Amino acid sequence: MFYTYMLRCEDNSIYTGITVDIERRLKEHKEKGKKSARYTAVHSAKKMEAIWESQNKSLASKLEFNIKKLKKRQKEDLILTKNLERYLKNEIELDKYKYVKN
Repeated sequence: MFYTYMLRCEDNSIYTGITVDIERRLKEHKEKGKKSARYTAVHSAKKMEAIWESQNKSLASKLEFNIKKLKKRQKEDLILTKNLERYLKNEIELDKYKYVKN
């Protein structure tokens, strides 16, 4: 399984990424070490806001790419509603993703 996640930072910004291990990846972001993303090393990771599961890296990457294209307001709405269809119905195959955390 691969996961696409949205992570809230201390400055209220949102980082989006993919991983195979959510707990490990959150720890890496928070520790700000070599395995942390440059963005979260500067903006300080706070908590996972949303996580979607998919079968492979390609699907996870496609969702990540499309979420990153959204405006901040849309990302906030996506976190609240978990509704991929609202913003991404023409971009991804919605049935390939399962929401696993709010």
